[in-house]
Amino acid sequence: MYLFRIPVCTISRIVCAAIYNVLKEEYLQMPCTEEEWLQKSQQFAEKYNFPHCIGALDGKHVLIKAPKQRGSLYYNYKGTHSVVLMALADAEYKFQYINVSCFGRISDGGVFNACSLSNKLADNSLGIPTPRPLPGRTKPVPFVIVADDAFAMKSYIMKPYAFRNLHGEQRIFNYRLSRARRIIENAFGLASARFRILRRPIELGVEKLIHVVSAICVLHNFLMTRSKRLYAPYGSFDVENHETGTIEPGEWRQSTQGLVDLHVNPHLRGNLEAKDVQREFTEYFHQKGEVSWQYKYI
Repeated sequence: MYLFRIPVCTISRIVCAAIYNVLKEEYLQMPCTEEEWLQKSQQFAEKYNFPHCIGALDGKHVLIKAPKQRGSLYYNYKGTHSVVLMALADAEYKFQYINVSCFGRISDGGVFNACSLSNKLADNSLGIPTPRPLPGRTKPVPFVIVADDAFAMKSYIMKPYAFRNLHGEQRIFNYRLSRARRIIENAFGLASARFRILRRPIELGVEKLIHVVSAICVLHNFLMTRSKRLYAPYGSFDVENHETGTIEPGEWRQSTQGLVDLHVNPHLRGNLEAKDVQREFTEYFHQKGEVSWQYKYI
């Protein structure tokens, strides 16, 4: 550092950028062919009993120290300053897609709309398979991403029914969706627990922060692939107990979490096409796709 007169901040930025650039091709790549998407879907079907699911979507506010200039751009709904990390996880708790660039001030619905993933999903340019029936059904439905009330429902983005006056089938749908969506929540939680810089406001410039967070995400995938037994031993993630109908919290929940949830807006409902898809999944989970223990969780 002193021999070459390179400041520490420059070294940290270069190192994080190098980590991301070297590892991303192998460890942080979104599927681009129908076969690859079908493999992701099969994993969700086998592990979480949610067929036609190709990813779990969520975003988090990464807290930062208020920038000296343009601080209002990063001022979020919690009264803190942040940059938003948007991510899509697969069934193995790995990030398939990340975006770390949006100002904390942008409405949470607008954050996803500003991501390249949103545009590619809308224009169907990701190589995702065409709609086909759920197992034992006849009506073709799209392959979907599961999300929560921070996102608007679309035919390819499923979210829960609003939590009021729900009948049994709708509560079952909400449980089955939350079971698959919990993947992204646990992925964020483990990354924050292992990379402790995420637990508190980061005192770096925004450009450096983007390099750091991107490096963390690709390192998370690298460690989940190459050293899972050490990085994420049993108990790291939430585990369901089907005998009691309870969820045993993952170890990461015992750590202080610095990542802040996106603002939930239950009024972001879907159009008729999206509701038709939601209804088809609802009927499937209550009939052909029923699992015996689902009633213990509603």
